[in-house]
Amino acid sequence: MIRELAENPNVYMPLSPGRELFFDPDDRFVIFFSTGIDPHSATIQRVRMQEDEVEDAVGEIRSLLKDKGRAGSEWELGESCTPINLVQRLAELGILPDEDEPLATGMVLRDSKLVAPPPGVVARKVLTVDELILARCIQNKAFGQQEPTDEIQAQTDFRHEGVIGSTFISFVDGEPAAAAYASYTPHGLLLFGGATAPEFRRRGAYRALVAARSREAVERGTPVLVTHAGKMSRPILERVGFEVVARIDRLLDVF
Repeated sequence: MIRELAENPNVYMPLSPGRELFFDPDDRFVIFFSTGIDPHSATIQRVRMQEDEVEDAVGEIRSLLKDKGRAGSEWELGESCTPINLVQRLAELGILPDEDEPLATGMVLRDSKLVAPPPGVVARKVLTVDELILARCIQNKAFGQQEPTDEIQAQTDFRHEGVIGSTFISFVDGEPAAAAYASYTPHGLLLFGGATAPEFRRRGAYRALVAARSREAVERGTPVLVTHAGKMSRPILERVGFEVVARIDRLLDVF
């Protein structure tokens, strides 16, 4: 189950308002819809297709996305996806590796001990709607997203903070520096959206977020952390004990 979580985390995260999961009736794919309309707002995971189903399934997915007003989608393909040549088949249909981050790594910290936070950095859950908005502004800036932070959506989401998951923010010398999310599951915490503002990188802000979420996992009695790591976060996670369990190909389909 841990590997399944590592390959397809969006399939198992509890949903807050404005998000939804679409399960293909024929069990060929799952689509996670978040808020917004840009290609990163729709994620296809857990793809299980036959060789002769790929082209038709892609047509169905694109039609569904366009009906929902989306500008495209991202595909996150773990090693369990089929057919075995899926990445090549999708490339033939114009779905190509994401230039910013073509590969991610499924990583797990099992039986999590408390990860030690770095000195001089404080990380904790957001306490107010304004802090939630601030956390999302940090994430948008770090990920280079152009869409403004949706303050109305943040007000709705804040009512679910601490219930289905929690947003964390870290402070370096009292200044807000990084933010991340932890989604609660019976098997452990799914870590999403860890991002540090460029001017605060290499000062322990990201590691402090991992430490805070490891404490949360232990306190909840589900001491396992699961995440998709990119090239910037993987070295930090390896140093605190995360192990690699899966390779994830990240593709982008832009309409």
